[in-house]
This record gives sequence, structure tokens and C-alpha cells, in this order.
Amino acid sequence: MDTENNPTENTNELFSNRVDLSQLKEAVNNIKEQLGKVIVGQEAFIELLLVSLLADGHVLIEGVPGVAKTVTAKLLAKTIATDFSRIQFTPDLMPSDVLGTSVLNMKTSDFEFKKGPIFSNIVLIDEINRAPAKTQAALFEVMEEKQITMDGERYVMHPPFMVLATQNPIEQEGTYALPEAQLDRFLFKINVGYPNLDEEIQIITAHNERKGALPQTQVTAVLTEAALLEYRSKVFEVLVEEKIIKYIAQLISNTRNNAHLYLGASPRASIAVLMAAKAFAAINGRDFVIPEDVKKSIYPVLRHRIMLTPEREMEGMTADKVIEMIVQSVEVPR
Repeated sequence: MDTENNPTENTNELFSNRVDLSQLKEAVNNIKEQLGKVIVGQEAFIELLLVSLLADGHVLIEGVPGVAKTVTAKLLAKTIATDFSRIQFTPDLMPSDVLGTSVLNMKTSDFEFKKGPIFSNIVLIDEINRAPAKTQAALFEVMEEKQITMDGERYVMHPPFMVLATQNPIEQEGTYALPEAQLDRFLFKINVGYPNLDEEIQIITAHNERKGALPQTQVTAVLTEAALLEYRSKVFEVLVEEKIIKYIAQLISNTRNNAHLYLGASPRASIAVLMAAKAFAAINGRDFVIPEDVKKSIYPVLRHRIMLTPEREMEGMTADKVIEMIVQSVEVPR
């Protein structure tokens, strides 16, 4: 059949996926189903975690104690058949407690490197702002380059490698604010809020019905390490048109000459928006990015990368409000 004279067939070809994302979408739904056994609400939080997982990015999770930040991160790790470790950051934590240290082997009289808890696939760091600057700095290389250098030797992390870090925005006494260079290494900053009344009732009911069973016993692994790496490679293949790339560039560029901002976003933020938008498209079964994917990505990507001027901060303006103003000021591509 001559497809040039058959507009219906042309349309079907035009909108058919070049990349098969059906298995990826099914895997995402399976993870959501597992987490839904324990976590009530928090759909946006879970979706952002999954997007970050597929986009090969790290996540900073901020919220008051008791809103299931740590539990959700731990349960996400349990849905994937891969290694998991948790590090509780404290003021007396040393870099060697995270990365590892060289110890003397009495048999060989040589020093051997004993790997620290950072050598895992999914690493949960609780209260990352509790540790001093030198311990926080130990994460710089491993988060960006997925390797550490110790005593002149390079140790590469086994993929997948993802850091999930939590912090409490309220109790700041005795904490060490993360430097901008480290904040920039997180793909997303996710703000986790309180549940609404209906969700609160569901949380209490679910806890009562578990009759003391631990939340992690309710969740099983539904995704293999190999499958995750395959799905990540499919995310890279998602199509991004030139007009979408220009749209991302305009949004990021507008943070650098904004009267409300003291610090704008770096080119790393542009790449983060691109990769997050691709992952959003993929989990929705699309192999092409639309402006809505960019809009979903822009808030968690930028909120920890921009810095308000002292005047705007004193007025109570927030990063999200400035981002909203920027999004509204840039024309959406058609």
C-alpha cells in the first residue's frame, strides 16, 4: 500500500513508539503497587524517586520527622534486587566511616583497603546535614564520578549507584548546611509534606491492620539489577526535539538574570532537567518529551540550585514561587 496516499497509516507510524517502553512502564507500575502496600498517598514523592532512579540521579529528601522519608526510601530499595546500605550521619562521623580505610594485614604486612558502607548500589544517608563539612566532602567524588580515590588507588562503584539523602528543615541546631557544590550533585530535591485527613486515617488503619508486622516485610523485589540498567538505557533513547531543548535552555538561562535570585542554575541543571523530562516521558509510555515533562522536572531540579536574594528571603518568598514565575514567563513550545 502507498503510505504517502494513506494519511491514516502515516499518522499511526508517526505516533508509534520507536522505543519499546511497555516493560519499563509495567516495572514502574509494579514498584508503585509494592510501595502502595505500605505508603499511603505520597504519589508525587514516589514518582519523583522512580524518575530519579531511571535518570541515574541522586535525591535529597527534605521533610519534618515522621512523614515516611526514610521508610519510603528503604522500601524503594527493597523493590529492586540489588545491594542496599544505610548510613546515619552524626557530628562525629569521619570520612573513613563512609568511604572505608586502609588496615594493616598482619599476614602479608601490607595495607589493605576495607570498603565502607558507600560501596553499595542504593545508599540511604539519614540526616546528611548532621555530619561536618569534611565528611560531607567525602561524597563529592563518589556522587559525581561514581568512584573514590584512596591512597592513590581508584575504586569504581558497581552500577546502579544512587544516593538517597534525607534532612530535616526545622531542627537546624547542630547541623551543617550542605555547600552549593554538593547540592548541585543531587538531581532532585523533594519536599515531603504532611498527609491530608483522609490519608492520615488510612495510615492509622493500615498500621492497625498490620498488627506489629514491619513495613519492609510487606514489600518484595520486583525489578532486577539488569532490568534497571536496561530501562536506563531506554531513557537515553527518548526523543527530544530542538524546540524542547531551547525551552529548557531558556528556563535555566532566566534563573541567571532574575532580580529575585542571588544565584542562578548551572548547566548541570539543564542536563538534569533534560534527563528527568526523558524519564517522565518514559514512565508514561512515551518515547518523546513534551513541555509538560519539562514543567514537572523543573521544580525539583531547581529548588536546591537557586538562591534567593536576602531581601526576597526576608519577604518570605520561596524558591518554588520564583520557579513558577520563571515558568510562566517563558513561552511554551507548540
